[in-house]
Amino acid sequence: MISYAGLEKILKEKGIGKTELSTKVGLSTRTVAKIAKGEKLSNRSINRIADYLKVSPQLLCRIESDNIILQMLRDEKYIQLSGGLYHELQVRMTYNSNHIEGSKLSKAQTRLIFETNTIDIGDGIPVDDILETVHHFRAIDYCIDIAEEELTEEIIKKLHYILKHDTKDSTLSWFAVGDYKKRANVVGGRETSKPSEVPKHMKALLEKYNAKNNVTIEDIIEFHAEFEYIHPFQDGNGRVSRLIALKECLKNNIVPFIIEDSKKSFYYRGLSEWRSEKGWLVDTCLDGQDTFVRLLDMLNIPHS
Repeated sequence: MISYAGLEKILKEKGIGKTELSTKVGLSTRTVAKIAKGEKLSNRSINRIADYLKVSPQLLCRIESDNIILQMLRDEKYIQLSGGLYHELQVRMTYNSNHIEGSKLSKAQTRLIFETNTIDIGDGIPVDDILETVHHFRAIDYCIDIAEEELTEEIIKKLHYILKHDTKDSTLSWFAVGDYKKRANVVGGRETSKPSEVPKHMKALLEKYNAKNNVTIEDIIEFHAEFEYIHPFQDGNGRVSRLIALKECLKNNIVPFIIEDSKKSFYYRGLSEWRSEKGWLVDTCLDGQDTFVRLLDMLNIPHS
């Protein structure tokens, strides 16, 4: 369903009624009735209204999501609300996800960057830690924006590009920012997919996942683990896969999970032992979901 709340607000501010709008813009009574019913207008009609009111078309309407959490994130992101769910998701997920990968930024420093776009630098903070923190904020924005789209290789590569562009890694000719790895790598002594195998393995993983009719949190955790076994990028795999999990939880109306840095040892054990014992990783991710639920409860946001 389309909500024309933006249009209603602008018309009220300008003192223009729907009948007057239809006359000035040349809309039919049928189109005006669509606005009243919340039915979708053609892009041409929206653009004509926007041109007449001298506003962006995006301000006039939006797609309403049935997912309360996703809609709230989009609303708060749009107005940059301080102290709400969007704000806390950005700070908490970015801090924990980057810290798991070795970032030296504290939670307070991460919060300061998000809230003020400044930093109390402290001692020995690598520039890339700061860049990748800002990039992670933008990657979460991207996940919120495209949450309801089917997961594709293009989306996954775009997340990697958002995270790693302009970092020291991007200056290396062999480090493929926004593309699959060119050099073989290992994780915790475990072999991962060879560069030549990555496209085939990623295609198979996505086809299997996207073929599911009713995605559960267990399905998302399985994708997360198998993605890590492939390890398609030279670096940044963990952060990309956790962002994918966020996107897919929002798409499927599932409460997301945030893996806390303090649970890193349990998380790594769950990933390394996934193919022999799935329960460890599932339990850790469900614990991360409980972390998110506590945030929802703190903000008095309903959840199933």
